[in-house]
Amino acid sequence: MPMFPLNTVLFPGVTMPLHVFEDRYRALVHHLLAIPERTNRVFGVVAIREGYEVGSHGAQSVHRVGCLAQMTTVEPHPDGRFDIEIVGRQRLRLDSMDTSGSYLVGEVVLLDDEPEAVDPDNEAARTMALFEAYRAQLSELRGAEVLDGIFPRDPVYLSYSLAATCLLTLRERQALLETDSARERLIMLRLSLREEMRAMRAVPSLPATEVARTAWSPN
Repeated sequence: MPMFPLNTVLFPGVTMPLHVFEDRYRALVHHLLAIPERTNRVFGVVAIREGYEVGSHGAQSVHRVGCLAQMTTVEPHPDGRFDIEIVGRQRLRLDSMDTSGSYLVGEVVLLDDEPEAVDPDNEAARTMALFEAYRAQLSELRGAEVLDGIFPRDPVYLSYSLAATCLLTLRERQALLETDSARERLIMLRLSLREEMRAMRAVPSLPATEVARTAWSPN
């Protein structure tokens, strides 16, 4: 499968715009455009480990769990660049990467969530209630409404949508993507939201994500 390492985490059901300018990713877009059926214009997205770039050693420094992405729209530019939009479809595991071609290619296995032993709807309701409290606190801090929107009711896609929306670090988002259960993702999200709410109360002059990247601890 064609692969596209990014400095962010893509989740199933979440859309993302991309500006494509590097030669190997231009070649990937040309490959996708040659596929007649649009639903088959897919590739794998994996997050680059923090501290690395996409360059010469980027392929060796990616996380192994990523997301199958479908290219839904494309806008070409005269100089060969592209603006595209993608949507995550399913989690995947990257087993190996071939860097010898015009674009990266990986051996991947598609991943399904584990069957839920407990109905996750209650966890979804609890997480959504905490998110609203978190959003209200952050909006008050910013002086304007933030992170507003309509969220899916399905617990699986709610967990992915909140993971993409909340102001989390790449490491936190990657941990959520690697979790095989919507229930566990929702519980992890609540832990992260409580941590950020404590951080905002303790250091209100900093955005929560900046606090999370420092050595500050609420303990």
